Amino acid sequence: MSKESIVERIISDAEKEAENIISQAESRAEQTVQEADLRAERKLAGVKAEVAQKVKAILDGKAATARLDGAKAELAEKRRVIDVVYKNALEALISLDKKASLQLAERLLTEFADEGDEIVFATNYKYFAEVSKLDIVKEKKLKISNGKSALEGGFILKGKTSDKDVSYGALLQFDREDYQAEIAAAVFKG
Repeated sequence: MSKESIVERIISDAEKEAENIISQAESRAEQTVQEADLRAERKLAGVKAEVAQKVKAILDGKAATARLDGAKAELAEKRRVIDVVYKNALEALISLDKKASLQLAERLLTEFADEGDEIVFATNYKYFAEVSKLDIVKEKKLKISNGKSALEGGFILKGKTSDKDVSYGALLQFDREDYQAEIAAAVFKG
């Protein structure tokens, strides 16, 4: 073998080895890129799932808040309507005609007045003179106050041991505590 053929063979072997090294490096690089792409895809899928979960949680929270705010607004409106119902009832009691007003006063005095109580009328009570002439006033020896009180219609009874507020406003307040749910059910059917 000549020198030239040995050199050519060395060069040829070196080129083959270089091609082999380059091929292996390219293969490893391609495999590394594929693995990196796969990891990136998995990470992206995980991030997308996490974001979707967070978006759903936020939307669910916003929906719950909106439902709660809607329920609060509805309840406030229902309370307003009930307030109007009781306001109208108060106005109706204050504007009762003489006969109905005297019947109510007699019933309240019969049920709540104790002997010797003093009747203090509301400033807007129209029939105080007629109430003072009722038989129950004489029977229970009730006194009529010269003063007036800033009540919501009707009167209060001042007694030796306790006072009783039987004004129209107080009666409606007691009624509201007992029957508000039933009234709301009747007013807001469905």
